[in-house]
Amino acid sequence: MRKEVDLREAVNAVSDVVQNRPRPLRVFDQIYMKTGDMVVQSEIVADWADGKSLAFIGDGDAVSVCVAYLKARNVFDFGPTEIMVFDFDERMVKAIKRFASREGLENLDAQLYNCLDAFNTAKKYDCFYTNPPWGASNNGESVNVFAQRGIEAIQFDGSGMIVIADDDDLDWPKQVLSNVQRFTADHGFYVSRMQRKLHEYHLDDAPDLRSCNLFISSLPANGKKNKRSEAILDPGRLKNFYGQTQEPRVRYIKEKSAIDYGKASEQEYELIMLESG
Repeated sequence: MRKEVDLREAVNAVSDVVQNRPRPLRVFDQIYMKTGDMVVQSEIVADWADGKSLAFIGDGDAVSVCVAYLKARNVFDFGPTEIMVFDFDERMVKAIKRFASREGLENLDAQLYNCLDAFNTAKKYDCFYTNPPWGASNNGESVNVFAQRGIEAIQFDGSGMIVIADDDDLDWPKQVLSNVQRFTADHGFYVSRMQRKLHEYHLDDAPDLRSCNLFISSLPANGKKNKRSEAILDPGRLKNFYGQTQEPRVRYIKEKSAIDYGKASEQEYELIMLESG
């Protein structure tokens, strides 16, 4: 029987992770989940992936770090045995590595990777998690790209959790959800469950927009159809990838220098000194 989670300890631990997280770049649809929902999401992910190896296809929110850290701090007595983050933002990759080294999180690592490149990692993961660009301007094709890489990470055999927009009053989330379900079904997966309207975000132009957890699982013997991963070059899949007229042009976001995200940068402030004498 699992022990009850201490909410105060959980929130304080997640706040440590948030302090370590790079600032979001909206041009790449990096929009962060609110802290309270990150606590809830971390428990859901840790429970779902308990005892398994877990691949994150992108992780601006740093849920991967929360899951590993909460288990290491004994706030959770459950969680994945191994977590690997694949992200094209070197700021995030290095922030994860620094935090994991400082806190002794031996089961957490990160690797620089752009989801448009072929996914050639030999290791098979048990499950994958992704919170991709939501595809409001491309009917969810950007979601499908991230989901495809997650499916390849588990070699067509296992489970996935896809975080996707969820709103009854808007048309596009319904269309995206339909297309993503169709795409994953075409790759041998079915929707095993769905947790609706679960997360809120720091999103100025749509503060009420929420997202859901879409869980998918592979059909029996689906791993036998494992196919060779290839780069995604089709212009139709790249159109409006990050929003209207926002096609991918950047392979990686590089970190200029090692940054302590928990402290204000000297570029953010100026000191006006007391007059002496």
